[in-house]
Amino acid sequence: MKISLKLFLLALTLFVSSGKLFAQSTQYSLWGAWFYNQKLSEHWGVGGDVQFRSANHADYLRNILIRPQVNYYFNKNKFASAGYAYIATHGRTATDDKTFRPEHRSWEQFTLVHKVGANTAVSHRFRLEQRYMGNTTNRNDSYFSQRFRYFVRAVVPFKKDSVFTKGHFLALQNEVFANVQNKHKVNNHFFDQNRAYVAFGYRLNKGLDIEAGYLNQYTKQATSGVTNHVLQAVLYTRF
Repeated sequence: MKISLKLFLLALTLFVSSGKLFAQSTQYSLWGAWFYNQKLSEHWGVGGDVQFRSANHADYLRNILIRPQVNYYFNKNKFASAGYAYIATHGRTATDDKTFRPEHRSWEQFTLVHKVGANTAVSHRFRLEQRYMGNTTNRNDSYFSQRFRYFVRAVVPFKKDSVFTKGHFLALQNEVFANVQNKHKVNNHFFDQNRAYVAFGYRLNKGLDIEAGYLNQYTKQATSGVTNHVLQAVLYTRF
């Protein structure tokens, strides 16, 4: 387990360092999120997340994300999901005029969960999403694209119990995004962005986690890149 965690930390460090090396602008923002899952039967369940993200220096609320999903459980460690997402993006022009871009998504994913050592849970998520980007001021600026996302997350309890139901934990995760269709409409690159994250959390019971941490988001643009330093607070509920 110690070797795997060292490799995980090394990967996070490399991604954070690469963002600092290649980015040509820097931002600072606040994110908040609620992730939920509820099993309805042995094989079926529902879930989703709601997120709020600020603009640079928390000047205003930039993004609101609502993403419900349906889950099918093959077993306790493997499940597939499909869902819908609505993303509202508010912006400002150079002359401080307000802008708004709505985005609708359909998406499909497969999640695999396994243990490393006695009680460290590692989850891998493979997601394909279809993005329908709108523009409220210019219909010719609307477009469709597809993006692939790979997400890996490790929850490392401070206690060494074989079953982790309560206590403090360390969360390590990384997610990489790739444009697989109509990349010229996004940033003209296959690589879209990377998000590396480390957080401390507390599990109140088997169905409720709270955590707060630092997320480094590097986003590739057409001719440059942006590093966003994010402070994030998250609530997880499971029923």
